[in-house]
Amino acid sequence: MPTLSTSYFGSTAHYSIIAQSKNYSIETKEHFVKQSQRSRTEIYSANGKLVLSIPLKKWNNHSPIDIIEISYDEDWQILHWRSIESAYRASPFFEFYEDEIKPLVFSKESNLLKRNTYIEESIKHIIGIQANFNYTSVYEEQKTDWRKILNPKNKEIIKSFSIPSYIQVFEEKHGFIPNLSILDLLFNLGPESRSYLNSIKLP
Repeated sequence: MPTLSTSYFGSTAHYSIIAQSKNYSIETKEHFVKQSQRSRTEIYSANGKLVLSIPLKKWNNHSPIDIIEISYDEDWQILHWRSIESAYRASPFFEFYEDEIKPLVFSKESNLLKRNTYIEESIKHIIGIQANFNYTSVYEEQKTDWRKILNPKNKEIIKSFSIPSYIQVFEEKHGFIPNLSILDLLFNLGPESRSYLNSIKLP
């Protein structure tokens, strides 16, 4: 059973693992990692790849992920939604999913892990993924450690997964960009998203 780090609108690789599993675990006891999928997602803007990051309250080094709290001192959710809308308004399925995705962006849950889980469960429902999850109670080493493999800083991700191309809104400007946020897949492929995720060959 795979163990995954919590993820903010996780990547296509992240969701391909979930889609191809009956059960999986979400890690709760790992140390929080800065500039990772745990608090950021990557979308395809008119200028290429754009990172959307969730601002967090101060935490101590080696704080476990399940105690990390989100800061709402600034209206970052408005910025995130405007960026998503600008990036995908012209996509085939933006209007179809807009009313389901917008509330996820504007959720006010203070705990990062709980907020990400709420988003992930909602995305699974939208796509039609049946996999069930449980939270880990202790940190354990994994033979295939998806917590590290799926880190955006890991440049070997794209080589490890067989990720087919699909048409993206700004592809003529910057070419196909693989392994972006699940939002990119959903807005561009719509109901075909689950089949696409199942077609990805896991390493």
